[in-house]
Amino acid sequence: MRILVTGTAGFIGFHVANRLLNEGHTVIGFDSVNDYYDINLKYGRLAAAGIDMHEPNNHIKIKSTIYPSYFFYQGKLENKNNLENVFKKESIDIVVHLAAQAGVRYSLQNPEAYVSSNINGFANILECCRHFSIQHLVYASSSSVYGLNDSIPFKTTDNTDHPVSLYAASKKSNELMAHVYSHLFKLPTTGLRFFTVYGPWGRPDMALFIFTDSILKKKPVQIFNSGKMLRDFTYVDDIVDGVIKAMYKAPKQKKEWKKSTSDTSSSSAPYKIYNIGNNKPVNLLDFLDAIESELDVKAIKEFLPMQPGDVVTTYADITNIKNDLGYLPETSIKDGIRNFIKWYKKYYSI
Repeated sequence: MRILVTGTAGFIGFHVANRLLNEGHTVIGFDSVNDYYDINLKYGRLAAAGIDMHEPNNHIKIKSTIYPSYFFYQGKLENKNNLENVFKKESIDIVVHLAAQAGVRYSLQNPEAYVSSNINGFANILECCRHFSIQHLVYASSSSVYGLNDSIPFKTTDNTDHPVSLYAASKKSNELMAHVYSHLFKLPTTGLRFFTVYGPWGRPDMALFIFTDSILKKKPVQIFNSGKMLRDFTYVDDIVDGVIKAMYKAPKQKKEWKKSTSDTSSSSAPYKIYNIGNNKPVNLLDFLDAIESELDVKAIKEFLPMQPGDVVTTYADITNIKNDLGYLPETSIKDGIRNFIKWYKKYYSI
């Protein structure tokens, strides 16, 4: 198939694109390559897949030197005309939408970026999918949508009406917007609520990267809420496995679905929501201990209060995705951390 993957200069998008290419698909990559974090890391991911780009190159099609069926466009989701041009040129079958303005804490500093990319940009993706007869839209949501929900583990049937960050609210809006297009235009959509993804080529604003970097540079490791936090850390290969499984199974209309009695993660429309997590939450201090053990270096710990917009626990109930798609995470925390540190040392020549 010909698959548009947005966010291919990003962490998860890079890994998804590589898996799809290795499975024999044609991948059309799309990314703004913004400077939210180290742009050289984004260029590095692109280069690892054969996309040679070291400076802005907006809207020009680049062919991979490694994969003959990989093509890349730099552009912003908010620019509807340029996004439409990609759809017109590329005869796309399926869209895997992973591009977004990420980060909970950054949404406190730059809320406009989240409205622009995550809401306006997503509206443009939906419009293009509608007008170009896309077979299935798979898109990234987030565990952050659970907000103030205190039912553990988080089920897709739980209430998600009380987000605690603008990032979470933007992801919740994506789910609602997708349902409208599934209902009105019969566009099959699948939303995937990712739980704390980590692994090689990971983002510098995520815990594993920050902890590893700080320990090796002998800087204090900031630990919020005195470390009294649980995270359902999910290795990137397991996330990719869930994305691909979901992509191959587009939801269908369910005439028997009833609002009053049915699962709120599905609908009478061709619409579905899944959690993708490890289903084994880890205490933040235990996670740090595992990093220290792998590095054989002790961290300098700095204990701080809870950050605005953060939550104490994330814990994915994966019953639905396991039953429907056969998803089952396989990577242990120990192996995942080891793989990341091995990549980190190689990438930064340590």
